[in-house]
Amino acid sequence: MSKEYLPLFETKEAKGRVVYWAFAASIFVGICLIWIYRVKFVPEDEVGRWVWIGLFAAEIWFGFYWVLTQSPRWNPIHRRTFKHNLSKRHEGELPGVDIFVCTADPDMEPPAMVISTVLSVMAYDYPPEKLSVYLSDDAGSELTYYALVEASQFAKHWIPFCKKFNIQPRSPAAYFASVSSDHQGKEMVFIQKLYKDMVSKINTAVELGRVPEEIRSSNEGFSLWKSHVSRRDHDTFLQIVIDGRDPKATDVEGSILPTLVYLAREKRPQYFHNFKAGAMNALLRVSSHISNGQILLNVDCDMYSNNSDAIRDALCFLMDEEKGHEIAFVQFPQKFDNVTKNDIYGSTLRVISEVELPGLDGLGGPPYIGTGCFHKRDVLCGKKYSKGYKNDWNSKSYRNSKANVKELEENSKYLANCTYEENTQWGKEIGLRYGCPVEDVVTGLSMQSQGWKSVYCNPERGAFLGVAPTSLVQTLVQHKRWSEGDLQIFLSRYSPALCTRRKISLGLRMGYCIYCFWAVNSLATVYYSIIPSLYLLKGVSLFPQVSSPWLIPFTYVIFAEYVASLVEFLSIGGTVQGWWNEQRIWLYKRTSSYLFALVDTALKTLGLSDLTFAITAKVTDQEASQRYEKEIMEFGASSPLFTILATTSLLNLFCFLGMVKKAVKTDSGLVMAFQAMALQVLLCGILVLINWPLYQGMFFRTDKGKMPSSLTIQSLILALATCLSFSFLL
Repeated sequence: MSKEYLPLFETKEAKGRVVYWAFAASIFVGICLIWIYRVKFVPEDEVGRWVWIGLFAAEIWFGFYWVLTQSPRWNPIHRRTFKHNLSKRHEGELPGVDIFVCTADPDMEPPAMVISTVLSVMAYDYPPEKLSVYLSDDAGSELTYYALVEASQFAKHWIPFCKKFNIQPRSPAAYFASVSSDHQGKEMVFIQKLYKDMVSKINTAVELGRVPEEIRSSNEGFSLWKSHVSRRDHDTFLQIVIDGRDPKATDVEGSILPTLVYLAREKRPQYFHNFKAGAMNALLRVSSHISNGQILLNVDCDMYSNNSDAIRDALCFLMDEEKGHEIAFVQFPQKFDNVTKNDIYGSTLRVISEVELPGLDGLGGPPYIGTGCFHKRDVLCGKKYSKGYKNDWNSKSYRNSKANVKELEENSKYLANCTYEENTQWGKEIGLRYGCPVEDVVTGLSMQSQGWKSVYCNPERGAFLGVAPTSLVQTLVQHKRWSEGDLQIFLSRYSPALCTRRKISLGLRMGYCIYCFWAVNSLATVYYSIIPSLYLLKGVSLFPQVSSPWLIPFTYVIFAEYVASLVEFLSIGGTVQGWWNEQRIWLYKRTSSYLFALVDTALKTLGLSDLTFAITAKVTDQEASQRYEKEIMEFGASSPLFTILATTSLLNLFCFLGMVKKAVKTDSGLVMAFQAMALQVLLCGILVLINWPLYQGMFFRTDKGKMPSSLTIQSLILALATCLSFSFLL
């Protein structure tokens, strides 16, 4: 290594690790004492024994899972890049970067939102001749293509404007929403008018469901839709909207524009298309013919670039002479620009982004989370890891095609055909892996198990901002898909517990298992949410009495863990109310999303259900948006996920009220009940308190976001029937 070598990044370990290790050890001692209590005091009657064993099993699981959650907290690290060193040494040899933006449904992902994301990544502070942007439209919508054509014209003004004034963020929608109208110069007024006109044209076309005839007749690309049949049955649509090789493809100031490509891969009903993974693999192949950038960035259509230096941040890791050769991908966190102060749905995933991912980085690298991730092309395309591997940033294959645009389009279309992957390793050893709803995570795990490393980059200015779910059902559906996919990874040939042994570190395997076991968590949580409350109604104690020394480990573990959780949450920028909302959503996900994910996975394993992929809607009506801004929980539609939440919340309420009713009938009844069943009273009381938004939605609200009346009645009947049956039959 040269004496003049200066690192492109530095890594620092978090402080206070020894103190935390000691604290964690004390928690574990308390957990072990709880287990001893359960073994030591098993009831003699058969019914009580089985209930006791159920609680013991749940507590064993909670203890085991708590140990898993400590793995990323054991040695968290934080990284800082030195972009000035990158510019000094590599400015002349910066690699080509291909950016993939994926969309799948113009109704749930509005074209105006999609092209704002596209424009934001076209405006990176990076040599435009080395930048190519691909939009994958899995709906094959001419409206989305039309929006991209309009964006290509607006980009001629937008990109030089961004660079001239160094504005951030470079999504026009986000930027103009954040700029005060009191301080706008002539250029900004002009650009803003252009943007509003473009959005108006796009939205009008979407509302009418057709492209303006004058645009259709003047752009040959729309001829592709003459043979269009449906979203699930059409040819490959490939259009190079801006050819970065063409000297005439310039902005209003004469500077070269990035390449811009539209792709809708072929769809046929008889061929399974593998959802987003299939779209990404088609992009991989098509881009290799058109631009062949050595670095790939993929972003979801709602995750716009918020930091124009993000590419250079990623390259500081990938091009580092000492460690860059072993890094396969650089993952940035998912952050959101529409999250309320107290994050009512826990959408920021704050603890995952600020605590767990830095911890996994210290254990070998974070997972690939499907957006905001920079990959080396050759690694994503199946290159095996070897210690002698060195990066070759002077590859002559970058944009080596001499064909004209039409020839390039025609010669590349077959790469996105339905039959191209037959009898190949695509989806198995090459590209994103198939067969799992979280194709991104399993792909990253596969790369790490081959010896590659990954890096977590969380700059002070967030690299990407997206749209978080704005209703409870959106949140629960999203987590159902994630937890179902993660459990399928555990059961697959990529299982971090079984199949990656000796390939990745024990700590990283444990870290992956945190998410793989999300769905399994539902069983213990549902049991703990129902059984103690029902036995409270019966007046049967399942925990130590107040006078018993065995109450100490229960009290310590519960109190210490929740205080630690609160302190951790506040230390990473959260609020007390935000932490409380996080606890509520944690309960809701475990008792609904994760439970349904577990059932669905079991059905798929038995061959009784097919793989599905749910798209989270990115649009809400105005009234729902106003309720979201006021942090009022949104229910609105009926859902089986809501049925179980409403039923369990009512069951806890009836049990708590029933206990109070019985206790007040006798002298000192409440005091005696509390002394005998303090933890049960506390547990049931907290469940009632945490479910307050559900009670509001069922009984006190009159707006459209309330719980549907039919669902409320159904849940009332189920909860009452359960309580009455338990009281009189058992």
